[in-house]
Amino acid sequence: MKKNKIAEYRTGAELESSSLAFSEKFTILHKVIANTLNIVRPVRNIGLTSLLIAITLLNSSSTFVPSDSKVDVIVIDAGHGGKDPGNIGKLAKEKDIALKLALKVGHYIEKNFPDVKVIYTRKDDRYLPLDERAEIANRNKADLFICIHANSHSNTKAFGTETFTMGNHVDDRNLAVAKRENSVILMDEDYKERYEGFDNTPESYILLTLTQSAYQESSISFAQKVEDQFKSRIGRVSRGVKQAGFVVLWRTTMPSVLIEAGFLSNQQEEKFLLTENGQDLMASGIYRAFKEYKSEVESIN
Repeated sequence: MKKNKIAEYRTGAELESSSLAFSEKFTILHKVIANTLNIVRPVRNIGLTSLLIAITLLNSSSTFVPSDSKVDVIVIDAGHGGKDPGNIGKLAKEKDIALKLALKVGHYIEKNFPDVKVIYTRKDDRYLPLDERAEIANRNKADLFICIHANSHSNTKAFGTETFTMGNHVDDRNLAVAKRENSVILMDEDYKERYEGFDNTPESYILLTLTQSAYQESSISFAQKVEDQFKSRIGRVSRGVKQAGFVVLWRTTMPSVLIEAGFLSNQQEEKFLLTENGQDLMASGIYRAFKEYKSEVESIN
């Protein structure tokens, strides 16, 4: 009986090791592809079959790359901007709320963690394509990517926060949020080339869900910490951690989340997000989630 338990334990450990190895190898592949996109434009349209074959080949190798247990570089992305206002409430525009929250989150981190490099995708009202936002994070080898947005819904009674990670949407609502945020790519004249054929149609999301990040577990961990802070420390209604195909998360090569701080279509939440106190509370919640995540990651050695 004892031998069986030992054998069972070893089998579980072997499976865990194999899973970790695959995740790391997939990340290497993802980074190689991301770098290739920056070097040679003609090779951007990588065939799905070739991608899957490459993943299979990587998985068959025995090389294991140890992970870096440090969170020293963080990229904070204020959603929308410039010609793209994002969601519009009666009094507020999403691009403005997102920027104010992003700057406050960064300020908290810079003040309390001077050794952490904080990079902003934008610090003023300007337009940035989604792929450029992700590229800023990739180019700076960020350890965490935080994208901040504000929600909207045709039902003005809808309210609460939700934090998304890259993944397969489990319901139409999650897909609708992703499609709305991804629709900004249509503002880019060469969007079909820039986004490798992705055109925000339902069929396009099949590719996104097949190329989920190897950092999904870490992304979900941080996302849960954000929602826990919103609910337990700030007293907001949390709609939970969700998954959907966001282009800006798809193009990153590190743990990444997209935070919906509340509904501008809900008059009460819009007013809360417009106040200095409301913004301070939301930013402090994201900061504390970062602090907890950083401590957790760096304690694993």
